[in-house]
Amino acid sequence: MVAMKYFVIAGFVAIIGSLGAALVFMMRGGQGGDETTDAATPPRNGMARALAFRVGFSILLFLIVLISYWMGWIQPTGLPVQP
Repeated sequence: MVAMKYFVIAGFVAIIGSLGAALVFMMRGGQGGDETTDAATPPRNGMARALAFRVGFSILLFLIVLISYWMGWIQPTGLPVQP
């Protein structure tokens, strides 16, 4: 299925994009660009959030590939098994 290729590519782009966002937050000191100094609101950690999204995207992509295999939408194309 041709659409599945594009979906997997989009998933990998999302994973790499969230890794890049985590890198940017890490280089800024781990904070999500929050410039608030209010003591009542704790600072949000953008790096942890970006890495959490990356883990979520990875799990979602794995589950979609697994379900697609079970439904017969994709077929393995690896090396044939030799007895």
